[in-house]
Amino acid sequence: MSESIIVSGATKAEKYQSLLPQLKALIANEDDRIANLANLVAALKHGFNFFWIGIYFVKETKENRRELVLGPFQGPVACTRIAYGKGVCGKSWETKQTIIVDDVDAFPGHIACSSQSKSEIVIPAFNKLGEVELVLDVDSEYLANFDEVDKKYLEEVITIIENL
Repeated sequence: MSESIIVSGATKAEKYQSLLPQLKALIANEDDRIANLANLVAALKHGFNFFWIGIYFVKETKENRRELVLGPFQGPVACTRIAYGKGVCGKSWETKQTIIVDDVDAFPGHIACSSQSKSEIVIPAFNKLGEVELVLDVDSEYLANFDEVDKKYLEEVITIIENL
């Protein structure tokens, strides 16, 4: 079933507040995690017109290493694999913390999947053992586009994801 997401409100916080209940309703009757993640990413992209948004899963490689592997996303073609501790996504995985980067070119070791990306926020999601199982990566074509409001509400989105 196709759903129309409507984001209303004057401030960024009000837009997130409008979107969060719709996200919960969108996935309420679906058991498939990938389908739900794809819809969550699409709804966030549509609701906020993010340049790029996607999920990277922590996965085991053939060489018995763990790395981030691209999952559902919206936007231009993306990096497929990211090593532990590398770039903003790998650093968020390593530190187990949300990272906001105002200028990706100033971030040591930034991985430039797209030269159009100027700022970024990455939020880790945890499994029941407290280990990072995936990260939500959001990029903007504008410098300093993310702030504590995005952090607060995207961390609420992560709580939805952790309960899938």
